[in-house]
Amino acid sequence: MARPDKAAAVAELADEFRASNAVVLTEYRGLTVKQLTELRRSLGGNASYAVVKNTLTKIAAKEAGISGLDDYLSGPSAIAFVKGDPVEAAKGLRDFAKANPVLVVKGGLLDGAPLTGEEITKLADLESRDVLLAKLAGAMKASLQNAVSLFNAPLAQTARVVEALRQKVEAEAPAAEAVEAPAAEAPVAEAADAAETTEQNEG
Repeated sequence: MARPDKAAAVAELADEFRASNAVVLTEYRGLTVKQLTELRRSLGGNASYAVVKNTLTKIAAKEAGISGLDDYLSGPSAIAFVKGDPVEAAKGLRDFAKANPVLVVKGGLLDGAPLTGEEITKLADLESRDVLLAKLAGAMKASLQNAVSLFNAPLAQTARVVEALRQKVEAEAPAAEAVEAPAAEAPVAEAADAAETTEQNEG
């Protein structure tokens, strides 16, 4: 490969690394052209799959600020560049590898964090982004309904307590007035008795 072609290949790979939120390195030894086409189709529309040269890929990864892939870049290598839901791509690789054991998932990166081949297989067991978002939306809706119930319950309870207190105060008010009335009349009676005693003494 001429030097300009190598530079162009490195630049293209570096752009792929920068544009991808996940990459998966595989060994494709033994796969036919037809099988590689099937593999690309199984990854869905959010990932591309390319056979790469290890040396150029190492240079491109370094230019893109990617690290942690050198250990996987040995032997016949091909990379799945994922620009969407990594779970969907991982499922595609896992299912294809079950039908075609010659495909070996070596490792990769997810949002810059290194993943082993085993971790990528576990990633395939997760639910897809769309399913998780649907579940999250359902959970949020349920949480909002629960929150409304929780906010309404204390307010209703408070209203009932206030009303009960009001009724209690109103019920006790007449009784309190009845008790206080004789006490208020006592000094008047005492004054009348004193006046009568004075008149008798003067007479």
